[in-house]
Parts: sequence; structure tokens; C-alpha cells
Amino acid sequence: MITLNLVHPTQTAPSQSWDFQDEDVIRIGRSPDNHVVLYSAVVSRHHVELHRIGCNWKIVNLGTNGTYVNDSPIIQSPLIDGMILRLARSGPQIQIQKKAREFENVRKHRQGLMAG
Repeated sequence: MITLNLVHPTQTAPSQSWDFQDEDVIRIGRSPDNHVVLYSAVVSRHHVELHRIGCNWKIVNLGTNGTYVNDSPIIQSPLIDGMILRLARSGPQIQIQKKAREFENVRKHRQGLMAG
């Protein structure tokens, strides 16, 4: 499972969140055909993709204005739990949280045992 949180510049709580369980590619951009649609003039129609590779993920920039991690532009980058992407130099920020499927299955199994 992977969770994307839109980071608000002045608040601690995310202003919006998206959860994905079974997708192998997650698309982010301004166009309505993306999984995550962000309406910002600096965000490209198809700005960034997250690709699942086995148990890992990688980030692929597609945006004209770039994608940044720690204020450095990236073309491709491994996804690290908790990292924050910035779409364009002055654009929205997205924090990424990933959870291993195995962990989720164990947690659900334990909850089922405790409920019964």
C-alpha cells in the first residue's frame, strides 16, 4: 500500500490524501486522467509517475517544470518512505508513505484473530 499526502505549506495535517493498494503505476498531474489530479499552473498535465518494481518503487519525472527531492531536480529516483516530492520549483509538495503488502496482510490477520 502507498499513501500520498498533499502537504499544506502552513498546516501540519495533510490537506488531501490518496491511498493506493494494487496499482503498479500511479500518475500525478493536472490532467483529469491521472490518479492524483493537482490543479496548479506549474504542474504539467502528466507530471510524475510512481512505478512499482517488485517490492520497491521508483519516481519518474515527466514534467516540464521538473520534480524535486530535497530541493534537487530528479529525472528518476528510488522512492524512500516518508520522502517529499515537490512538483516544479514552487509547486505543491507530496509526502509519500509506503507500507509493505506483507505487513498489511499480517496486521489484518492479527486483527481478525483478536476480533474472534
